[in-house]
Amino acid sequence: MKKAKVLVFGALLACSFATQAQDRPAHEVYSMMVFNFVKYVQWPANDNSQEFVIGVVGNSDIYNTLNSWYGGKPKGNKKYVIKNFAHASELTECQVIFLDKSKSGEFEAVNNKVKGKGTLVVTDRNGLGAKGSCINFKTVDEKLRFELNQQAIEASNLKVSSALTSMAILI
Repeated sequence: MKKAKVLVFGALLACSFATQAQDRPAHEVYSMMVFNFVKYVQWPANDNSQEFVIGVVGNSDIYNTLNSWYGGKPKGNKKYVIKNFAHASELTECQVIFLDKSKSGEFEAVNNKVKGKGTLVVTDRNGLGAKGSCINFKTVDEKLRFELNQQAIEASNLKVSSALTSMAILI
């Protein structure tokens, strides 16, 4: 019975992504997917801050969309705070970091800065999933998909639901 629930849950998530993606600008699709990833990841319990921070490096459209749609909204006993960073060197504490493909050259700096801190690093450039990004967007047959690097997830002290894992291209 549990397996059936996971399959139904995964199918609903897949339909949600597909339905939301129709006729939407790319920055809105990416924003929705980044936000939906949060629902399927468990962060370490030792974080006592009042904010759940999503940082965006290098894409003001995604930052603006995330901020207008989700900024200030509740997440359990925390609230979503969306931060925009021009460069990896500006990063502060975040639970999620989206690194735009225009800043993919800064991946190593981002990854080194957040290593082991319970940060979900989401990227959008071929090859970054294999290099250590937790989740990397990838276009397959003209459809937006995502890779999930299980070693990077574990190294970040995060846990991902089986529903999300079942939809990913596993690395």
